[in-house]
Amino acid sequence: MIRALQKIGLRSDMMYIAGLASIGMSVAVWVASYLGERADTDRADRWGLFVGEWAPTFFALGVALRIEEAQQGPQALQEQQGEQAEEYAETEMPHPVH
Repeated sequence: MIRALQKIGLRSDMMYIAGLASIGMSVAVWVASYLGERADTDRADRWGLFVGEWAPTFFALGVALRIEEAQQGPQALQEQQGEQAEEYAETEMPHPVH
C-alpha cells in the first residue's frame, strides 16, 4: 500500500501536513458544531473527535512513507519526482501548431 501511495505521488511531508490539518479541522468542526447547531457539547465533542481521529492515521502513513523514502535514498525520490513532472508536462502542455 505504501508503494502505491508513492506511485501516485504522495510523500511523507504531505501526510504530516494532513495530520496537522486534521488537528486544526477537529477544533474548527467542534466550534462550528457547538455554535451552529445549538446542541449540547456532547454532539460537538463527537464531531471534533471524529475528525481528530484521522490525525494518527495520517502521521502513521507519514512515518511509513518516510521509512520507504529512506530505504530508496534521495536519488530514487528525485527520479520519481522527475518522472511525474515529465508525465505532467506531456499531458498538460498543449502541442504547438506549426
